[in-house]
Amino acid sequence: MKSFKFMALTAMMSGVMAFTAACGSDGSSEKNGGAADSGKQLSGNVAVDGSSTVFPIMEAISEEYMAEQPEVKVSVGVKGTGGGFEKFIAGETDMSNASRPIKDEEKAGLEKAGIEYTELKLAFDGLSVVVNKENDFIDHLTVDELKKLWVDTGKPKKWSDIRPEWPKEEIKFYSPGTDSGTYDYFNEVILEEQPIVSNATLSEDDNQLVKGISGDKNAIGFFGFAYYDANKENLKIVKIDNGKGPVEPTHETIKSGEYEPLSRPLFTYVANKSISDKEQVSDFAEFAIENAGELAEEVGYVKLPEEEYKKDLEKLKELQK
Repeated sequence: MKSFKFMALTAMMSGVMAFTAACGSDGSSEKNGGAADSGKQLSGNVAVDGSSTVFPIMEAISEEYMAEQPEVKVSVGVKGTGGGFEKFIAGETDMSNASRPIKDEEKAGLEKAGIEYTELKLAFDGLSVVVNKENDFIDHLTVDELKKLWVDTGKPKKWSDIRPEWPKEEIKFYSPGTDSGTYDYFNEVILEEQPIVSNATLSEDDNQLVKGISGDKNAIGFFGFAYYDANKENLKIVKIDNGKGPVEPTHETIKSGEYEPLSRPLFTYVANKSISDKEQVSDFAEFAIENAGELAEEVGYVKLPEEEYKKDLEKLKELQK
């Protein structure tokens, strides 16, 4: 079961980013699920889009769900957190994945569109800073050095600009695109809303970032922990020092909050009307929360405390009335 998940994730990380398709059972009856537990079969569509960071979790959830409910088609897109919210506001999706909390302007857009929504938490992530595997001089970066690296100065930067003993080689930057919640989070907590380096290669597809960094010895980039975890044979993780010594992102340091300030929760937002009016969406959302912890761990993220999932299930029960 778990090996099936790993192969699916590996294929996705290699660039197979097509919408999720229905799959066979393969032992999926082990998972919790509302309608499936009663033997009731549902049909219809569930439209999900948003964060590429959240994608591996939601893809794993949708595969498990469609094994139990083969007449329900769950499509999971990767437009980025911002792009996902645009579709959510336009009424094109039932759920919107996000690697940051919803912004005030997005709340206003939903209010104007008359769309009521509910925030649900799925897992913890540790935003991971990585360099090329051949990089033999970086062991860790302080938060200040990370800021110095990524804030735009209007000219190319060399490694020696950060520490004099480092090579006088131009740095190649790889970053999630501006529609990405990971970009927003990094911009807020590291760059403090200052412009990112203008010569960075930006992409909403984290697989492209992985490819770029693994192919350039002077590259540095950042993305969600699961993408590092799935590609760690080809990348080198950079420990981050926030004043208490260098810390590497691991399941333990992310969950404890020791990996700061780059540990963060991951979300999905559901349209309340979709929950109340579409039985398949309601059932899928319930299934997602019941299984998010286990499946987040399987694809490389960190599960929340059980009480967090219980709170979200209670929110869904209220919407289902």
